Amino acid sequence: MRADRLVSLVLLLRQRGRLSATALAQELEVSTRTVLRDIEALSAAGVPVHAERGRYGGFALLPGFRTELTGLNHDEALALLVAGSRRGAQAFGLGSALASAMLKVVDALPESHRDTAAGVAERLLIDPETDLLARRLEGDDVPDPIAGEVRRAVFAGRKLRIRYEAVGRTPRWRTVDPIGLVTVREQGYLLATRSGEDRTYRLSRILAAEELAEPAERPERVDLDRAWQERGTRFRTGGDQVTVLVRVDPARREELVGTALAVLAEDAEEGERNGWLRLEVTFQDARHAEWVLWKLAADAEALSPQWLRTALHERATALAARYGAPTR
Repeated sequence: MRADRLVSLVLLLRQRGRLSATALAQELEVSTRTVLRDIEALSAAGVPVHAERGRYGGFALLPGFRTELTGLNHDEALALLVAGSRRGAQAFGLGSALASAMLKVVDALPESHRDTAAGVAERLLIDPETDLLARRLEGDDVPDPIAGEVRRAVFAGRKLRIRYEAVGRTPRWRTVDPIGLVTVREQGYLLATRSGEDRTYRLSRILAAEELAEPAERPERVDLDRAWQERGTRFRTGGDQVTVLVRVDPARREELVGTALAVLAEDAEEGERNGWLRLEVTFQDARHAEWVLWKLAADAEALSPQWLRTALHERATALAARYGAPTR
């Protein structure tokens, strides 16, 4: 861990020039005392770092101390920096490692590419934390020790013991054979098997994890993209899903489609509401369907099943009664 921190310290000084002990401590998430010890260790190892006194003083490296990565063109460097700006690594507990790697990439670039690639990367925003309506895009918060234990078991091909909290159930321990890790919209998932049956576990619901010494029972190679699609298909076609026929204003189509599990059919309507769309969609359950249609308000209408129309009518009637009465 300390070796990684020392490398990060050197790269920070290479890229930003003179930095105070306080600034370095904030960047490295350590105390200023730790920074001072690290500076002494670097000096003892022959790294040309020196202190500059005064109000605007700090620590700096002697000019020319750097390594260089040759054979990397401008677009290749930009691709690496853009990839490093994505937040998906957080779900697997690799956020700090990714940040450190990006520092090394920028520092190792030839002089002719370093400034321009970094400058262009600043003008690209990938996966912001909120959308245009300031709605926060929630990602998974997985403690690093848990993410690291899961990750090691996946890579080493060993069985994994996890304490998992399924929705609406009491947490319990189970032993699984890990296959791979998937991140979707900042949410991480563990694909595994248990007693030979496919299982998918959301990383944020794993409360504890322990890599076991026993080898996992799994194929030597796996097509994660195909495995994810197959599990998604089984999820959409099983359980308590309901199918709804709905007409919707085209301006709200994406909102409907984005919250439904699947779109089975779609046609443009004709007649008095010319321009509206008629879709046959599936939802996870009755409550999911009612919630989505209620959010769309007058911009959508559930045509069937009748129980959904009745539920929405009762909800609207109760709301109208509440606001039709004078305030007390």
